Amino acid sequence: MPVRAAMQVAGGPRYRLLEGLSEDDREAVLAAAALRQFSTSSLITEQGAAASHFYLLVSGCVRLFYTTAEGRKILLIWIAPGEVFGGVTLLAKPRSYMVSAESVKDSKALVWTRASIRGFAEKYPHIRDNAMTVAGEYVEWYMKAHMALTCYTARERLAEVLLGLARAIGEKQTGGIAIDVRNEDLANAANITPYTASRLMSQWQKCGAIVKWRGKVMLRRPERLLPKAVERAPDDRRP
Repeated sequence: MPVRAAMQVAGGPRYRLLEGLSEDDREAVLAAAALRQFSTSSLITEQGAAASHFYLLVSGCVRLFYTTAEGRKILLIWIAPGEVFGGVTLLAKPRSYMVSAESVKDSKALVWTRASIRGFAEKYPHIRDNAMTVAGEYVEWYMKAHMALTCYTARERLAEVLLGLARAIGEKQTGGIAIDVRNEDLANAANITPYTASRLMSQWQKCGAIVKWRGKVMLRRPERLLPKAVERAPDDRRP
């Protein structure tokens, strides 16, 4: 399937990387990309491997994660259609990928080689500027995540993860916003135990804030996740 047709089939997400370019320039950039498909749970980039390709997600969902020296997998950002990853390839000095990326479900992405995307970034400054904007947003996300670990309760951290996922990858449906995510992933992202995540999710389901079923969460009443006068359980600060 041609790249342009694949982008149209995806439902027309906003491709911020190409904003500010003329139609002809957009076509030139797209023509140099390869359209690749990734099945669910495919490893797309690997932490520590040479950063050789730059990706723009067309459809599906991808998440970034970091693997510690002890082998623990720490989930980071979920990438929605229209967003990019592998931005380290834009740097002048060759680098390794700092994190890994895996497909959460069947996905398609436009892929450029490092030399190709760097060439376009030099030719079309809008690409570099747009990529820097996205990189700044990722840094902001990491800062907020660090502050959450330092200052927030377990309940607040889990609520922030749910709200962030709703904005990033949520799908509006009748009755709320559907999110493809498991309790284990929520616990990992919020740095809490699966038990604590399950307990909080059960409380939110009882009060009508969410509806939970296998592998999915429907966010129905986000204001009920953290009511102003929330009564925190004694163990809310424990992971």
